[in-house]
Parts: sequence; C-alpha cells; structure tokens
Amino acid sequence: MNTPASPSPRGFRRILSRRWRVAGLAAAVAGALALGACSHGPHRGWGDGAMSGQMDPERAARFTEKMADRIVSAVDGTPEQKQRIATIAQAATTDLMPMREKLRDGRRRSMELLRAPTIDRGAIETLRVEQIALADGASKRLAQAMADTAEVLTPEQRVKLADRMQRRMGRGS
Repeated sequence: MNTPASPSPRGFRRILSRRWRVAGLAAAVAGALALGACSHGPHRGWGDGAMSGQMDPERAARFTEKMADRIVSAVDGTPEQKQRIATIAQAATTDLMPMREKLRDGRRRSMELLRAPTIDRGAIETLRVEQIALADGASKRLAQAMADTAEVLTPEQRVKLADRMQRRMGRGS
C-alpha cells in the first residue's frame, strides 16, 4: 500500500517521465551540436556525404555557434549561457572528429571484407568489436556534453526547451 509520504505509481511515472524528457533533451542538444557539426551533409560543402571528406573546423565552429544561439534563444537564455554551450559543443565536436574518420575507415574495411574471395569471420568480429568500442566512446563523450550542457541551463529552461523540441517533433508525452 502507498503511504501518504510515497508518491502514487502514477505520480512516480510522471516524475520519471519528466526526468527522462529532460535527460533526452540534454542528449538531443549535445548530439545536435556535436554530431551535427561533425557530420553535416554534402549540401553544406563538406564532401560527398554526411561522413565523407575532410571537415572544415571553421565551418564546424560556425555551426555550433549557430545551434547554441538557437537553443539559448528558445529558452530566453543569457549571452553567457550561449557562450558556455557553444564552448561545450565545440569541445565535443573536436573530440568526436577523429571518431568520424575511424567510422569511415571501418566502413571501408567492411567493404573490403565483403569483397574478399573467402569470408574471414575473425576479421569481421574484430571490426565489429572495434566499431562497438568506437560507438561506446562517442556515446560517453556525448553523455558528458549532455551533462555539461544541462548544467548551464536552469531546470525551467531545460523543461521549456524539452517542451519546445517535443512540439516540433510532433510527439505527445
């Protein structure tokens, strides 16, 4: 039985739901800033595809600055918040850029393995393990950027941004 001091199951789900929305928001913010700058597509002049070619660090810096401005404007943030978020995103972008090249190399290696006259299951497994480790490293870096970004915004700003993003995605809670 529930005691008056403990939340009802429905209230508990509501609390968890709000926490997950805020966590999801922070992940989306960090991901949009960092990965968006790392893997912008060909129509932005960064190569033949989203993950191809050399990245222009100046363009990545401009992109992260623009995204930070949009985020902070959406929550009526301060210029200091904008600068701090842009700095967090730029650092994450810088850290993630080498991973981008490793992902590209992994795709090349997988095509070589596929084209081989005999199937080398050991090499395929080795490549898989390397790619999972790379994804885990990227995930950890994005989680760090998410937490850093979340600390810059107030709780009210995080909720406001999450609500705005949810409306733009056309999803209910």
